[in-house]
Amino acid sequence: MVSDILVASNRGPVSYALREDGALEARRGGGGLVSGLSAIGPDAGAVWVCAALGEGDREAVRRGVGETGVRMLDVDALAGEGTHADAYNGIANSVLWFVHHMLYQTPMEPVFDAAFRRRWEAYRAYNRAFAQALAAEAAPGAAVLIQDYHLTLAPGMLRALRPDLRIGHFSHTPWAPPEYFGLLPDDIARELLEGMLGADRLGFLTHRWADAFAACCARVVGGTGRTEIGVHGLGADAAFLRGRSRQEDVEERMAALREQIGGADRKTVIRVDRTELSKNIVRGLLAFRELLAARPEWRGRVVHIAFAYPSRQDLEVYRRYTAEVSRVAEEINAEYGTETWTPVLLHVKDDFARSLAAYRLADVALVNPIRDGMNLVAKEVPIVSDEGCALVLSREAGAFEELGADAVAVNPYDVTATAEALHEALSMPPADRADRTKRLAAAATALPPQRWFLDQLEALRAAPSPAA
Repeated sequence: MVSDILVASNRGPVSYALREDGALEARRGGGGLVSGLSAIGPDAGAVWVCAALGEGDREAVRRGVGETGVRMLDVDALAGEGTHADAYNGIANSVLWFVHHMLYQTPMEPVFDAAFRRRWEAYRAYNRAFAQALAAEAAPGAAVLIQDYHLTLAPGMLRALRPDLRIGHFSHTPWAPPEYFGLLPDDIARELLEGMLGADRLGFLTHRWADAFAACCARVVGGTGRTEIGVHGLGADAAFLRGRSRQEDVEERMAALREQIGGADRKTVIRVDRTELSKNIVRGLLAFRELLAARPEWRGRVVHIAFAYPSRQDLEVYRRYTAEVSRVAEEINAEYGTETWTPVLLHVKDDFARSLAAYRLADVALVNPIRDGMNLVAKEVPIVSDEGCALVLSREAGAFEELGADAVAVNPYDVTATAEALHEALSMPPADRADRTKRLAAAATALPPQRWFLDQLEALRAAPSPAA
């Protein structure tokens, strides 16, 4: 069966767990892309091509088990053992993510040696497997929407196989400026950009990231050619969030958090993040500690609820960072905590209902990433907040382009200034906070996932084709 609409991404809309009795259990995924794709309706016959990520997924591929409209690829079976790990962890998460988020400690890294070249060949093979699968699944003239930094080479590869297709690519991360993108070896930088320019249209979350990509193309390959570039700032799904945040399990989590917070008059500063290096959790904790040191009037009167959900723990640098988050939180509690007040409530087990409970309770939301493609937490909190929530927002978050006017802006590296921003946000008059929250919520829902996806699809179909 061939399709007129295809999506490709590393992670798909479903995953499989292998039970003890040998049966496979399907688990549905979430997120903006899943929600967005639903906008075209079940009768559109869309196909989602994704990678098999775990043993359950790989077993599903071997057995020929699958959800309608999902084509799952066992990349290692197609391209050789270890291909997915080398492409995903060795290149996508350890090189491209670090470049676009500007995370390298450059005196020691990166090192682009023979081992890197072997991993890059795996990244090529991974992208080639996707391009071949898309070529096989696509009807003549079909629209193909390829997602993110895992698949930067796939548009060019697919163009070579199927010049009749309408090919789009969307970047969910920031894009590095030319000076930082230039860390990549010259031939790799060129190959990556030319791979993306095989698309008819490229999408980015903000104008800043789109402009950075164009600047890289101007420096490395002489421009973007006939590839169209567009900006689509993914918004939050207000109806889903408001409905889900009023369910019984969220109410239960709110009661538990209130008990942990203590006094009814205590204010809350919340953050909800994965322990991703770019999220800047450690500096956020240091800023809260500096608030308590410089503004002693807040001692006993404010609690920092920090949800830091472990991410990418198969990489050593992420394990060290997660451990540092816990260490700093414990240090603050040891220094300032009393029998009746715990300054930092750190939770590391992912719990969506508890996150929504924190959104509703928050007086201040701290979102201070080093760099972020968008950051949906900054958009979600104002939507579900019960009493209005002041937003302390890094100017390096993609969301700052839309929300900055009503947020308290911070330089994510400046701990002292972030501490003062927390003081300003905690001291904000209730009426001002409520007004800002309404404007933040309106901006956050301007392009909800369904509209975000359809806008891209419509723009892709209207774009001039580089193959023409």
